[in-house]
Amino acid sequence: MFDDIHHVAIIASDYQRSRHFYTEILGLKIIREVWRAQRQSWKCDLAVGDTQIELFSFPEPPARPTHPEAVGLRHLSFKVGSVLNAVERLTERGVECEAIRTDPYTGKQFTFFADPDGLPLEIYQT
Repeated sequence: MFDDIHHVAIIASDYQRSRHFYTEILGLKIIREVWRAQRQSWKCDLAVGDTQIELFSFPEPPARPTHPEAVGLRHLSFKVGSVLNAVERLTERGVECEAIRTDPYTGKQFTFFADPDGLPLEIYQT
């Protein structure tokens, strides 16, 4: 029925700060960026392999629940070849990461960090 994930949508409280984070800190490439005047909203499509992140701005969006165990999307996970190398690159760019852990079921390493709005992001060893 489903072949793959096309995109994940994220609404930022501060569009320029989040755009900088996802493009300059995480290094995601912009596919397209448009100002949607009728909605007073930016939409920026970012490439992540064959998937996309849609980064939006909206006037005065409500805050997200802060706990990752809240109902709904828990976190967004990125595949990496080396979790240690990814953590080193993120740390060099001022991003705090949790301690690297090992998944007891797969034996793969992973860790978490957060975007500027506190959205939990994970890096997971491929």
